[in-house]
Amino acid sequence: MRELTYQQHIQVYDRADELPAELSSLLQKAHEATQTAYAPYSNFKVGAAVLLENGRVVIGSNQENASYPAGSCAERVAIMSASAQYPNVKVKALAIAIKAETLTTTPVAPCGICRQTILEYEMAYRQNIQLILQGETGEIYRIDSAKTLLPLYFSQDDLK
Repeated sequence: MRELTYQQHIQVYDRADELPAELSSLLQKAHEATQTAYAPYSNFKVGAAVLLENGRVVIGSNQENASYPAGSCAERVAIMSASAQYPNVKVKALAIAIKAETLTTTPVAPCGICRQTILEYEMAYRQNIQLILQGETGEIYRIDSAKTLLPLYFSQDDLK
Protein backbone atom coordinates (compact mmCIF):
# COMPACT_ATOMS: atom_id res chain seq x y z
CA MET A 1 0.00 0.00 0.00
CA ARG A 2 1.02 3.59 -0.55
CA GLU A 3 -0.57 6.86 0.36
CA LEU A 4 -1.22 9.94 -1.76
CA THR A 5 -1.20 13.35 -0.14
CA TYR A 6 -2.61 16.47 -1.75
CA GLN A 7 -1.93 20.00 -0.57
CA GLN A 8 -4.05 22.99 -1.47
CA HIS A 9 -2.69 26.50 -1.63
CA ILE A 10 -5.28 29.24 -1.10
CA GLN A 11 -4.40 32.89 -0.61
CA VAL A 12 -6.74 34.70 1.80
CA TYR A 13 -7.34 38.44 1.54
CA ASP A 14 -9.20 40.58 4.05
CA ARG A 15 -10.33 43.18 1.49
CA ALA A 16 -10.83 43.39 -2.26
CA ASP A 17 -8.40 46.31 -2.54
CA GLU A 18 -5.59 43.92 -1.52
CA LEU A 19 -6.11 42.01 -4.78
CA PRO A 20 -4.50 43.11 -8.05
CA ALA A 21 -6.75 45.80 -9.59
CA GLU A 22 -8.09 43.64 -12.43
CA LEU A 23 -9.10 40.88 -9.98
CA SER A 24 -10.69 43.36 -7.57
CA SER A 25 -12.72 44.79 -10.45
CA LEU A 26 -13.67 41.27 -11.58
CA LEU A 27 -14.90 40.42 -8.08
CA GLN A 28 -17.05 43.57 -8.09
CA LYS A 29 -18.60 42.43 -11.39
CA ALA A 30 -19.39 39.05 -9.80
CA HIS A 31 -21.14 40.82 -6.91
CA GLU A 32 -23.14 42.89 -9.41
CA ALA A 33 -24.07 39.71 -11.29
CA THR A 34 -25.85 38.34 -8.20
CA GLN A 35 -28.58 40.89 -9.00
CA THR A 36 -29.39 39.06 -12.26
CA ALA A 37 -29.82 35.65 -10.60
CA TYR A 38 -33.12 33.84 -10.94
CA ALA A 39 -33.34 32.07 -7.59
CA PRO A 40 -36.99 32.09 -6.46
CA TYR A 41 -36.71 28.69 -4.74
CA SER A 42 -33.45 28.90 -2.82
CA ASN A 43 -33.05 32.69 -2.58
CA PHE A 44 -29.33 31.89 -2.83
CA LYS A 45 -28.03 34.18 -5.57
CA VAL A 46 -24.67 33.50 -7.15
CA GLY A 47 -22.86 35.83 -9.52
CA ALA A 48 -19.81 34.99 -11.58
CA ALA A 49 -17.54 37.07 -13.79
CA VAL A 50 -15.01 35.69 -16.25
CA LEU A 51 -11.95 37.69 -17.29
CA LEU A 52 -10.70 36.78 -20.75
CA GLU A 53 -7.20 37.29 -22.09
CA ASN A 54 -8.51 39.95 -24.47
CA GLY A 55 -9.65 41.97 -21.43
CA ARG A 56 -13.36 41.29 -21.90
CA VAL A 57 -15.48 40.39 -18.89
CA VAL A 58 -18.47 38.09 -19.23
CA ILE A 59 -20.91 37.68 -16.35
CA GLY A 60 -23.29 34.92 -15.38
CA SER A 61 -25.69 34.17 -12.56
CA ASN A 62 -27.48 31.10 -11.31
CA GLN A 63 -30.75 30.29 -13.03
CA GLU A 64 -33.04 27.99 -11.06
CA ASN A 65 -35.92 25.88 -12.28
CA ALA A 66 -38.78 24.27 -10.37
CA SER A 67 -37.71 21.01 -11.98
CA TYR A 68 -34.53 20.49 -9.96
CA PRO A 69 -31.77 20.00 -11.07
CA ALA A 70 -32.61 21.63 -14.39
CA GLY A 71 -31.12 24.98 -13.34
CA SER A 72 -27.66 26.26 -14.15
CA CYS A 73 -24.95 27.51 -11.83
CA ALA A 74 -23.51 30.99 -12.28
CA GLU A 75 -20.00 29.66 -12.92
CA ARG A 76 -21.10 27.51 -15.85
CA VAL A 77 -23.38 30.21 -17.24
CA ALA A 78 -20.48 32.69 -17.24
CA ILE A 79 -17.72 30.43 -18.57
CA MET A 80 -19.87 28.83 -21.27
CA SER A 81 -21.22 32.24 -22.33
CA ALA A 82 -17.64 33.50 -22.59
CA SER A 83 -16.71 30.49 -24.72
CA ALA A 84 -19.74 30.98 -26.98
CA GLN A 85 -19.17 34.72 -27.42
CA TYR A 86 -15.37 34.62 -27.65
CA PRO A 87 -14.35 31.20 -28.95
CA ASN A 88 -10.64 30.46 -28.67
CA VAL A 89 -10.01 33.32 -26.21
CA LYS A 90 -8.44 31.97 -23.05
CA VAL A 91 -9.96 32.52 -19.62
CA LYS A 92 -7.60 34.20 -17.14
CA ALA A 93 -9.79 34.33 -14.05
CA LEU A 94 -13.23 33.60 -12.68
CA ALA A 95 -14.70 35.48 -9.72
CA ILE A 96 -17.65 34.13 -7.75
CA ALA A 97 -19.80 36.01 -5.23
CA ILE A 98 -23.03 35.23 -3.43
CA LYS A 99 -26.03 36.96 -1.90
CA ALA A 100 -28.37 35.01 0.33
CA GLU A 101 -31.31 35.71 2.64
CA THR A 102 -28.91 35.46 5.57
CA LEU A 103 -25.67 37.43 5.28
CA THR A 104 -22.94 35.02 4.22
CA THR A 105 -19.38 36.08 4.97
CA THR A 106 -17.69 32.81 4.03
CA PRO A 107 -16.55 32.27 0.43
CA VAL A 108 -18.51 29.52 -1.29
CA ALA A 109 -16.64 27.25 -3.68
CA PRO A 110 -18.10 25.99 -6.97
CA CYS A 111 -20.06 22.73 -6.95
CA GLY A 112 -18.49 19.58 -8.38
CA ILE A 113 -20.00 19.98 -11.85
CA CYS A 114 -18.70 23.56 -12.03
CA ARG A 115 -15.25 22.50 -10.82
CA GLN A 116 -15.11 19.91 -13.57
CA THR A 117 -16.32 22.44 -16.15
CA ILE A 118 -13.71 25.04 -15.14
CA LEU A 119 -11.04 22.36 -15.23
CA GLU A 120 -12.14 21.35 -18.74
CA TYR A 121 -11.47 24.91 -19.94
CA GLU A 122 -8.09 24.91 -18.18
CA MET A 123 -7.14 21.73 -20.04
CA ALA A 124 -8.51 22.98 -23.36
CA TYR A 125 -6.50 26.20 -23.15
CA ARG A 126 -3.50 24.63 -21.36
CA GLN A 127 -3.65 27.45 -18.84
CA ASN A 128 -4.75 27.66 -15.22
CA ILE A 129 -7.79 29.76 -14.40
CA GLN A 130 -7.51 31.80 -11.21
CA LEU A 131 -10.55 31.59 -8.96
CA ILE A 132 -11.59 34.47 -6.73
CA LEU A 133 -14.26 33.57 -4.15
CA GLN A 134 -16.15 35.74 -1.69
CA GLY A 135 -19.37 35.55 0.29
CA GLU A 136 -21.54 38.63 0.40
CA THR A 137 -18.82 40.25 2.50
CA GLY A 138 -15.79 39.01 4.39
CA GLU A 139 -12.52 37.46 3.38
CA ILE A 140 -11.64 36.57 -0.17
CA TYR A 141 -10.01 33.36 -1.41
CA ARG A 142 -7.66 33.42 -4.37
CA ILE A 143 -6.95 30.02 -5.87
CA ASP A 144 -4.52 29.43 -8.74
CA SER A 145 -6.34 26.57 -10.47
CA ALA A 146 -9.49 24.44 -10.41
CA LYS A 147 -7.14 21.50 -9.81
CA THR A 148 -6.72 22.85 -6.28
CA LEU A 149 -10.44 22.25 -5.67
CA LEU A 150 -10.60 19.01 -7.64
CA PRO A 151 -7.29 17.15 -7.21
CA LEU A 152 -8.62 13.79 -8.46
CA TYR A 153 -10.14 15.14 -11.62
CA PHE A 154 -11.53 13.35 -14.66
CA SER A 155 -9.95 14.39 -17.97
CA GLN A 156 -10.03 13.58 -21.65
CA ASP A 157 -7.06 11.31 -21.06
CA ASP A 158 -9.34 9.06 -19.01
CA LEU A 159 -11.53 8.50 -22.08
CA LYS A 160 -8.73 6.89 -24.10
